[in-house]
Amino acid sequence: MKYIVKSRRQAREVVLQALYAYILTQDDPDKILNDQRKDKKFENELDDFACKLLKKTIEKLKWSKAEIVRRLQNWEYDRVALVDRLILQMMITEMVFMDDIPPKVSIAEGVEIAKKYSTAESGAFVNGILDSVYHSLENLTASTH
Repeated sequence: MKYIVKSRRQAREVVLQALYAYILTQDDPDKILNDQRKDKKFENELDDFACKLLKKTIEKLKWSKAEIVRRLQNWEYDRVALVDRLILQMMITEMVFMDDIPPKVSIAEGVEIAKKYSTAESGAFVNGILDSVYHSLENLTASTH
């Protein structure tokens, strides 16, 4: 029986899993998404949303890493949990490059996904980094579009 993806949050969770697989395997993003689709059914436009978010996040991995590094205080990027890094990269990409989603929604979604998939402290950590991105969003969007 297939898992039905009914919300953008669930689609983001699928993208997080796909990003994790991409980092570990370096497989083609289309192959990874097709693997995800084997046991999932996406309702409405959610498949397009997940595909766009995954591909844009992968395209912007180096850029989003640099944005995270700029905001880490007294912490090294490599010490940040992989899941937290991927959530941050996904949500920063969404905030900056997906104009149809309010940035505060992206922040809230990132925090909730971090609470579900990472440590107890991850929600606050992700919130702090994404809030910092939010406050520099005007400059980021101007320099990237």
